Parts: sequence; C-alpha cells; structure tokens
Amino acid sequence: MSPSTDRAASYARLKAGTAELGLAAAGDQIETLLDYVELLFRWNGTYNLTAVREFGEMIDRHVLDSLAIASFVRGETAIDIGSGAGLPGIPLAILEPSRRWTLVDSNGKKARFLREAVRALSLTNVRVENARVEDVKGQFDTVTARAFATVADMVKLGGHLLADNGILLAMKGLVNKEEILAVPPDFAIASIAPLSVPGTDKARNLVIVRRATMAHDHAA
Repeated sequence: MSPSTDRAASYARLKAGTAELGLAAAGDQIETLLDYVELLFRWNGTYNLTAVREFGEMIDRHVLDSLAIASFVRGETAIDIGSGAGLPGIPLAILEPSRRWTLVDSNGKKARFLREAVRALSLTNVRVENARVEDVKGQFDTVTARAFATVADMVKLGGHLLADNGILLAMKGLVNKEEILAVPPDFAIASIAPLSVPGTDKARNLVIVRRATMAHDHAA
C-alpha cells in the first residue's frame, strides 16, 4: 500500500484502530494522522527515518503503536525524547491538541523532518529541539521515550526532565529484569503495562517510571 492507494481504506483502518484502542478520535484528527503518515512515507525514501517501508504498516506499527499509550499521558506539558520521526509525540499531539509537546532529537535530518511535520500539519502545540536529550532544560508532566535505549538509559538521559509529580513512559518490546534493576536509585518503576496494538502481534510493554523521592517530598 502507498499514499496513492485509496485514502478511504487507510482512513477506515486508522479509525477502526483508534476505536479498538478506546480512543474517541474526531474525523479531522484521523485526517491529520493520515497526512502525517503520508509525509513520513514521502520523506522516508530520502531521509531513511524508519525501517518500516509499507504505508499500512506505518499506520499500525507507528501511529497506532504511539496512540496505544494515550490514556497514560498526563498533565499540560509533555516531552518526547529521541523522537526520531515524531513517535510517539506527533500522533499524541494530534489526538490531544490542548497539551503542549516538545520533540527532541539530536539528529539534524530527523529534526528537519520534525519541523516540516509541525509546519505542514499546523501543529501549534508542538515545538522541536535539535539537541542531545541530556542538554535539554525544563520540567515536564510526562516524558515519553520509544525503544531507543534500555529503560535505565532512557531514565539516565531524560530523568532530569521529570516534574516532581511527573511520569516517564518508556515504550518497549520485551522488558528484561536486568534493565529494570539498572534504573537509577532516585527513580522507581511504578508499573509495567502490557500494550495491545491493533494490526500487530509483537510484544509491547509500557514501563512507567516516577521519581522515587516524590512520596517523601509530599510528606515533608
């Protein structure tokens, strides 16, 4: 399937997927999500943004995979570290336009794509930072990271961005005990939630991390 394939079929695929995830996506949001996939598909040929080449697979393995964590995102501000092609940040920003998102990637080509996506899709709630995660400043209610490193490394790189009550959502395939035990001691695993992504049968898990000191801070 390619963008030239019947858009109505892609719309139906995405609409059914969001419904299966329990999300109430409006028609214009589905259209914007499809515009994003078409943009990713076009740029991918030159910029090699993702190993997924098939248009329908991009819907399932990228957009619906990203939206599978929508119910876990909280607060007014969120940051997507190692955002790459904008996953999961862009689909989540489209679904919840009132939440302010920052997308971070150190790769110049990927940052250029992110800026073009923000412009082309008129995402007024999204800003892009072309920087190393550890150099980014600020505090955010939700930090997202999608399988670019171990859970421990995601926390080491992005933990400083967590607000006191914030959560870090680390998207993984399989989660091994060693990477959980390697999480820095000032952070704690709140839970590990299995994810069911429409159109895929690969194992997906969401590791939810919080500051270990949070409870003590509130008690003080």
